[in-house]
Amino acid sequence: MEAVLTHLRGAIERGEYAIGDKLPSEAELCRSLEISRPVLREALRALQTMGLTVSKTGKGTFVVANTVGDPTFGDYAASDLLEVRRHIEIPVAGYAAARRTPENLDHLAHLLDRMERETDTTAWVAMDTIFHIAVAEASQNPVFRRVIEEIRDALARQSAFLNELGGRREQSNREHRAIVEALVDGSEHDAVEAMSHHLDRVETTLTDIVRSARTDTPTEGGPEA
Repeated sequence: MEAVLTHLRGAIERGEYAIGDKLPSEAELCRSLEISRPVLREALRALQTMGLTVSKTGKGTFVVANTVGDPTFGDYAASDLLEVRRHIEIPVAGYAAARRTPENLDHLAHLLDRMERETDTTAWVAMDTIFHIAVAEASQNPVFRRVIEEIRDALARQSAFLNELGGRREQSNREHRAIVEALVDGSEHDAVEAMSHHLDRVETTLTDIVRSARTDTPTEGGPEA
């Protein structure tokens, strides 16, 4: 999927598909690139998240920009989402370290074990959002949980995007483990630091994807599905 996305993104950025142009149909792209339809659809979704295209039901996919701006995850721009997460989740981690119950810790430990064993991206992404809700729950403030639940869909979309294009899963597991270890120790300082580091890495990966200047074209025969 990443190879297909790189190819299509490069074509748009080079002007091979101009703003306002309609991309070839899914059938045409699958034929020319020799890829499966599910792989193509993932790449098309990523282009839309990056703000390069828009999909119109029954009409096709159209180019709306030739440079990547601020990706959008559901109803929220990535920059807005990250800003809110920093102001909410970092202090929440400190509260959770001070107030967590044995039940909170058991739930988080069980969740971490499942995430570290999980190989399916969709299932892992679902647990990723549950993890962040569980940390908010451990703060014992129901308002924090409600805020994280409000952005749950955006968090899931961002998580899937970063995993598909940034290979974040194993790194996220390690960062989540550090957060939970700080909660177990009851260290507010370490919990704040661990959550801050986690969000720093999210931002770095997202920035790397957005700024990527790779314009590799598929090798002869098309990218592998």
